[in-house]
Amino acid sequence: MNRSTLYPSKDPIQKFKQEMKLRNFSNKTIKSYLYYTQECLRYARVGASEVNTKIVRNYLEFLTDNNKSASTLNVAYSALDLYFGKILHRKFFVNIPRAKKTKKLPVVLSKQEINRMLEVTQNKKHHFIISLFYGTGLRLEELQNIKMRDIDLDRGMLRVFQGKGKKDRMAIIPKKLMEILAAQIKLKIPSDYLFTSNRIKKMDTRSIQKIVTNSATKASIMKKVSPHTLRHSFATHLLENGTDIRYIQELLGHAKIETTQIYTHVANKNLSMIVSPLDI
Repeated sequence: MNRSTLYPSKDPIQKFKQEMKLRNFSNKTIKSYLYYTQECLRYARVGASEVNTKIVRNYLEFLTDNNKSASTLNVAYSALDLYFGKILHRKFFVNIPRAKKTKKLPVVLSKQEINRMLEVTQNKKHHFIISLFYGTGLRLEELQNIKMRDIDLDRGMLRVFQGKGKKDRMAIIPKKLMEILAAQIKLKIPSDYLFTSNRIKKMDTRSIQKIVTNSATKASIMKKVSPHTLRHSFATHLLENGTDIRYIQELLGHAKIETTQIYTHVANKNLSMIVSPLDI
């Protein structure tokens, strides 16, 4: 047996990567953590053993000055904390605060705006992608990774395999899309991706994003629209239609109900009965 398979690498960065794999981090998280750790070392221009509190603080401030979001800052923080704290056993993170997240309401489209997007989308594949985003509330990566074996037409359910947090969950299949999915099942084998770019390879992220943004532009929607906007709209419209928030949490794959409760702030269900003083 190869010795490298038995013992971790002595290279700290390689050891860091091995540690994340053993913790079953997603490939996306591993890539992000490696990126920010190596960028910090490049920024510092010193060896890992010479990095101290001041250097890490300055690097995080550098990211802030370059208009990085609180979410990005906290990813960088977590990466450096894991690398220096857990791998290299450094203790200087105690005095470094995490970035406070700004509270932003999600952008939500009206039913009319959704319908306009679908009306202007003539390409059948693009129309299907937008419909599936809005009809299921899937994340972009989750839609990308749908395989034919994940589709259960008899139960009207779609298995989201290893979604965010490496968790499986079930999503509902809109009745309007059953016929299209049934046709796709006849054309493909269970291991095929539902959406492909060359019959085998799954569609890339950028292509899917462009499909959504282009449709929004054609529909003359002034809001900033992305695949995630359709997910926000799915959740908000369910809430407005009286769906229990616990079910919405389950459909979205949120670990905490607090994450789902953001939609109570954009749903018009509770505000529709209020009359503006201008209209009185």
